Amino acid sequence: MECVEVCEDDALRPVAQTAKSIEQLRKNWDFWLDLPNTPKQYFRVDDLEEGIGALETILLDKSNYLSFSSGDSACLGCSEKATMHLFVATVEALMQPRVAKHVEKLDKLVADLERHVQMRLIGDLDVGNPEAMARVVKEMSGKDVTLASLAERMEREGGGQPIDQDWLRRVSQLIAKLKDLRARYREGVTGRGRSSMGMLNATGCTSVWGSTYPFNPYPFPWANHLFQDAPSLAMGVFEGHMAKMADGFRAVRMAELELSGKYNPGEDDEKLRYFDWRTFSDEEWDLCPPVVAVGGDGAMYDIGFQNLSRLMASGKPIKVLVVDTQVYSNTGGQACTSGFIGQISDMAQFGKAIQGKQEPRKEIGLIAMAHRTTYVMQSTIAHPSHMIEGFIQGLKTRRPALFNIYSSCQPEHGIGDDMSSHQAKLAVESRAYPLFRYNPDLGKTPEECLELDSNPALEDDWPSYTLKYQQGGREKELAVPMTFADFAITEARFRKHFRMAPQETWTDDMVPLAEFLDLAEDEREGKFPFVWSVDRKDKLTRLLLDKSMVESAEDRRDFWRMLRALAGVSKQVEQVSNEEIEERVRQDVVSRIAAGLMQIAGGDASVDVATLAAQPPTTAAPEEPAAAKAPAGDYMAPWIDTDECTSCDECIHLNGKIFAYNDKKKAFIQNPDGGPYSDLVKAAEKCTAQIIHPGLPRDRTAKDIDKWIKRGEKYN
Repeated sequence: MECVEVCEDDALRPVAQTAKSIEQLRKNWDFWLDLPNTPKQYFRVDDLEEGIGALETILLDKSNYLSFSSGDSACLGCSEKATMHLFVATVEALMQPRVAKHVEKLDKLVADLERHVQMRLIGDLDVGNPEAMARVVKEMSGKDVTLASLAERMEREGGGQPIDQDWLRRVSQLIAKLKDLRARYREGVTGRGRSSMGMLNATGCTSVWGSTYPFNPYPFPWANHLFQDAPSLAMGVFEGHMAKMADGFRAVRMAELELSGKYNPGEDDEKLRYFDWRTFSDEEWDLCPPVVAVGGDGAMYDIGFQNLSRLMASGKPIKVLVVDTQVYSNTGGQACTSGFIGQISDMAQFGKAIQGKQEPRKEIGLIAMAHRTTYVMQSTIAHPSHMIEGFIQGLKTRRPALFNIYSSCQPEHGIGDDMSSHQAKLAVESRAYPLFRYNPDLGKTPEECLELDSNPALEDDWPSYTLKYQQGGREKELAVPMTFADFAITEARFRKHFRMAPQETWTDDMVPLAEFLDLAEDEREGKFPFVWSVDRKDKLTRLLLDKSMVESAEDRRDFWRMLRALAGVSKQVEQVSNEEIEERVRQDVVSRIAAGLMQIAGGDASVDVATLAAQPPTTAAPEEPAAAKAPAGDYMAPWIDTDECTSCDECIHLNGKIFAYNDKKKAFIQNPDGGPYSDLVKAAEKCTAQIIHPGLPRDRTAKDIDKWIKRGEKYN
């Protein structure tokens, strides 16, 4: 039922599984397979190679969606399977257009080379001698005239130069190689063409549910060995794979040299002899199906870590996908170094002496950064655009890439089968699992390379959320920080660390956890940390937590602070004078008046400019103000065509400080300065109704701001 949980507002409805409903599903599936593909206009991806647009819409393409299917022995709601599906679909979406373009290139090269040989062979045929040609034609009167017989007799008439047999042999072999290469791309050994990737799968859940006959979902070369060996196997396969790719590109390069007349056997043969992936052009590298090592946290964090470290240190551009469940899910749920302090699991039980896992979580992302050669992404399925954009960046870079993905394990985490996406979202919001991307191609310092975009409340220790409860028969709300403990209480693996405190036991010595963590050690004496919650009757209650939960929350807060420091993000309290405030308000008002005037010019005389000027900056602006663009460097306030909002929650989930719902659950801009300008642009790209207009940023000092202004142009 996770699809029902994710698609809110009654978008999907469950039905009972019966023989009749299954038969209907099969008919619907067959019907869907017979339908044409989704038109490109609905994909909402402006540039997949650059990761621009609503990237999850790549799944609307059947070839991408069906690049991974089955795996039906996975647990219900398994987020590993969703992660694998999105990864394989991303690879397929990238590789298909590249291969199609390359096949066209091979077609042209083959045709041009064949024509080149033909012209060379008849080059010495003197067709400009009419007397000789007339004699030969007369001699052959009544016989079939072929090019070969005509050339033979013309050579007798005027002599000719012998054909360079070495050249002819070399070019003929080159044409044969190109034709074979083209056939491999088009048909291959399976009839489906060349595979888009190859996978070395560590033993674990992904290998078990992914290789149970007849439900193998991997339609590409796939191998499985020992628990720890996937990275090492990938290194060996990569070298062999790149040697084959080099053979194909060598043939293409030789064909291009031959056609341009620049082929020099002595010089070019030597160059091409040592041609390998390090000297591939960008276009050639993009055509290389990635070699991918896949495993869980046990395989990559623990027993196989030395293999993973060696891979990253090698600099070989192999891609590693880690599905991080924080336990050894496949062998009984034993404790893993990727787990959190206090996590209760097999071999880390809760008792009088030990209350769950004692050591802090191993941060594989930080360790990978320390190798300095590796692209690193940490993400979750609840943030598909962030995850897919990271996949694209890591796949394109010519260096190792580590994709570390939060993957809930329903039986070991103690959550419902429909809760994978929900829990992944909570993990990010509570700082249990921050989103980040580290790209060494962007610079030399951590601040240049590390991006924390898409995390909520970037400058705060904890985001806040609204807790609703009943009091005196009325619904009330309380704004509370989303700490690690607020996430932990939703999962059975942490529940023994909490005790409910009835309202009659409340005292002033009980301190909210976020405040308790800010106290010095001596100030904590005699204080009891708690988090707010509601009971089964929606009454407000306090949950007291033990030392392990305090340590775990402190660990998650400190790790978040470390990431912010590395990325150069600090909590800054902006000192703004009254004059600056007045100027900002004036700029907002002028932007709205300009938009209103342009709409009046377009024929809508009902717009009252005075009314527009009186609107606060957070109010939605009129529709279609495209002509109201400000010159480069000027500020233009963002706006939403609020009345047309479909309440899809995309912008709210992206940044709840910038965007909010009014009492009709229609989105509006509550604070244009509630986050980076990039969040406004991302929201515009993801908005299904296409009604968000990012305007122009006030602050032009942000990282890559010109890129974001360019991306936002089409929405203003």
